[in-house]
Amino acid sequence: MKNPETFDGKSSTAFNQWWEAVTMYMEFYPETMDRQKIAWTGMLLTDTALAWHLHRYWELQDNNIWTNYAAAIRAEYHNEREAADAQLKLGQLKYQGSIRMYMTEFRALNNFARATGEGLKEKIDLAMQDRILDMRFNQNPEDLVEDEQFLHATYRAGIQVEKKKALRGVRELVKGTQPPKDDRQKDGQVKGSSDNTRRGKENTKEPDLRRDDAAERKSQYGSQERWASKDAALAGVPTKEQEEYG
Repeated sequence: MKNPETFDGKSSTAFNQWWEAVTMYMEFYPETMDRQKIAWTGMLLTDTALAWHLHRYWELQDNNIWTNYAAAIRAEYHNEREAADAQLKLGQLKYQGSIRMYMTEFRALNNFARATGEGLKEKIDLAMQDRILDMRFNQNPEDLVEDEQFLHATYRAGIQVEKKKALRGVRELVKGTQPPKDDRQKDGQVKGSSDNTRRGKENTKEPDLRRDDAAERKSQYGSQERWASKDAALAGVPTKEQEEYG
C-alpha cells in the first residue's frame, strides 16, 4: 500500500484529509508498536509540522505513547475551515449522470462536512434529477428517516433510472436500423399500385389479341364472309378452278 502524502502544517494544507489517510494506512499494520507508529508519522511531516513533532519527541521520549500523540497532533492542526469548505463543496456537488460517482464524492466530502438529518437530505434532493426523485418516491412510499437508509434509497433509484436510460438508448439504436413504419407502408402501397397497374395493362391487351386472332381465322377460312352474287365470289378465280369447284 502506498504511503500517504506528506503534511507541512500550513493552514492552507488540509489536515483532516491527510490524517484520515494515515489512520487508514495503519489499519494494515495493527501489530505496530507505539514508537514505530510515532516515528513513521514523523517521516511524513515537513516544515513546521516536523518541527512540532521533533520538539514533542525529544520532550517526552519514552512517555510519548501513540494514543496521546494522535490526540495532540489532531488538536494542533485540526482546521475548522476544512469542515466549512467541505460543506460548501457538498452543496455544489451535482449529479452528472452516474449515481455511483456522485455517492462516492458525496461520502468523501461528508467525512469532513459531517452533514446529517435534514441538511444531508436537502443537499442530495437538490443535486438529483427529477426522474431519480420520482423513482425513489415510487420505490419507497414510507418516510426515509435514517441517513443511511435515505442514501441507499437514492442510490438504488439512480441505478434504476440509469438502467432504463441505457435500455432506451439500445431500443432507439435498434429501431434506427429499420425503415420507419410510415416508409414501409408507403413502399408497400407504391409496389401494390405498380403491380395492379401492370396487371391492368396486361388484362387490357389480352382481349385485343384474342380479337385479332379471331379476325385472322375468319379471314383465312371465310366462315362468315358474304358476297352479293356468285360472280362476285368467283371474281379473280381461274376458269379451270371455277369449273372444277363451281
